[in-house]
Amino acid sequence: MLAAFSANLIYGLNYVVAKGIMPDYLQPGSIIFLRVIGAALVFNLFFYLTKSSEKVEKRHLLRIAIAAFFGIALNQMLFFEGLNLTSPINASIIMVGVPIIVIVLSSFVLHEPLTRIKVIGVILGFSGAAYLILNQGVVRFSSNTFAGNLLIFGNATSYSLYLIMIKPLFLHYKPLTIVRWLFFFGAMYIIPYTFQLVMTEEWSMIPLNIWLSIGYVIVFTTILAYFLNNYSLSRISPTANSAFIYTQPFFATLVALSLNQDKLRFMHLISALLIFAGVYLVSRTPGFVMKKI
Repeated sequence: MLAAFSANLIYGLNYVVAKGIMPDYLQPGSIIFLRVIGAALVFNLFFYLTKSSEKVEKRHLLRIAIAAFFGIALNQMLFFEGLNLTSPINASIIMVGVPIIVIVLSSFVLHEPLTRIKVIGVILGFSGAAYLILNQGVVRFSSNTFAGNLLIFGNATSYSLYLIMIKPLFLHYKPLTIVRWLFFFGAMYIIPYTFQLVMTEEWSMIPLNIWLSIGYVIVFTTILAYFLNNYSLSRISPTANSAFIYTQPFFATLVALSLNQDKLRFMHLISALLIFAGVYLVSRTPGFVMKKI
C-alpha cells in the first residue's frame, strides 16, 4: 500500500508539472519519447546489473506486449495530447473515474467479487476527490476543451485495461521483469509516432527550470512511479490499486498548502476524510483468488 501511495503522490504533481512544459517548450510527442525511451534504458540497465535470469514465456510476452500498448503507448499519448488541450483540473477530475472503470472490468474479466463495502469505498473516494477538485478552480467542459477531455477519458479507460491485463502476470514474474518488458514494447510503439517530431524540436531554447520539470517527468513520474505501481499490483488487487488515484488531488493540495499557495479550509478536511475512508474500505476488502494464466 505504501508503494501505491508513493506512486500516486508522484502522479498527483505530474498534472501541473507536465502542463508547464507543453506546448511552449515541447510538444506532447517529444515528452512521451523522452519518458518511454529513458525508462526503457534505465529498466533494461537495472535488469542486466541485477543479472536477472528470469525468462518470460512467449504467451506471456504477447500479453505484456498488449498491456504495454494500453498502459505505456496509448495511455501516455492520450494523456499528454489531452492535457495539452484541456486544463489540469479537467484532467484530474476525469481521471478519478479510473477506479469505477476498473471495478467494473475486474468483476467481469478477473471475476473479482463486487462487494457492497468495495462499492461504498469507491463512491466515498470519488466523492472526496471530486469535492476537492471542484473547489480548486473552475471546471470547464466547454467546446474549447471537449477534445482534450475526450482524450483524457480515453486515457483513463486505457489505463484501466492495462491494470486488468497486467495483474495475473505477477503470479509468474518479478515486478522488475514485467516493467522491463513493458517499456521495451512501449518504446517499439512510440518511436514511429514521435521520432520525427523529436528531431524538429528546438532543444537549445529550453530553460533550466523546464529541464528540471522534464527530469521530474522522466525520473519520478515514469521510472519510479511505474515501478512502484507495478510493485503494488503484485501485492494488491487492481481495484485496490486504482483506488489510490483518489489521493492524487489530496497530495497536490498538500503541496500547495506547504508552498503557501492555498490555505487550509474545512473542505480540505472533509475531502481527506472521504478519500481515506474510501481507500481504506477498498484496500481492506478481502482479495480474490487469482488464477494463473
